[in-house]
Amino acid sequence: MKVADMKVELLDHMGSDLTVANAARVSFDKESDWEMVPGTDEQFPGLVLSSDDEKLIRYLAKHNHWTPFGHCTLQFRIKAPIFVARQLVKHQVGLVWNEVSRRYVDSEPEFFFPETWRARVENVKQGSSTTETVELYGGITAPRYNSPHILTQLALQTYNGLLADGVAPEQARMILPINSMTEWYWTGSLMAFARVCNLRLDPHAQLETQLVAQMIDDLARSLFPVSWKYLVKNNNN
Repeated sequence: MKVADMKVELLDHMGSDLTVANAARVSFDKESDWEMVPGTDEQFPGLVLSSDDEKLIRYLAKHNHWTPFGHCTLQFRIKAPIFVARQLVKHQVGLVWNEVSRRYVDSEPEFFFPETWRARVENVKQGSSTTETVELYGGITAPRYNSPHILTQLALQTYNGLLADGVAPEQARMILPINSMTEWYWTGSLMAFARVCNLRLDPHAQLETQLVAQMIDDLARSLFPVSWKYLVKNNNN
């Protein structure tokens, strides 16, 4: 049985912080340019966003003028378990999603298992404890059920058996559990991914979904450092 980790890969992007500033300035038929860092080689200049353009971007984000941020795009290939993907696919405004389909693909599935099993909490909005864990593989709770690994292995064997008997992949796939890994292309505007991260980096979001959002956050912030600083609450100054 193959076990895999979640992964976010940046495939492509368009635009920069300067794109955002100029998309706003075009309303007044104005345009900015990068500023050269003093003391750098003119042949290989260090270029930065001007302080005026940063102030403009801060204003746009603060007052929810989102259209200038819509002119920048990001494209990711993401690998995560189905239960995480089904949470993230709910974000649709400004985003496009194309996913691997086990209706057509019958390659060996991969599965996700957490390092620890978090305890349930009374506050359903929180979902799980950030400090307490449950021991499944020994002690008094273990006899109550089979190991999740064993159950997943049984599902995999059943899936492979159905395929071997000639069952179509589009039906055999119904046996696989939601900790099966899936992959998808996710493309959208800078503003759209900022909305994703603002919601999914929140401590109340499921931890596994937070981990995917954090990987998106890291990549987006490296490409659009000024815009991202003011768009995403977790990074605001």
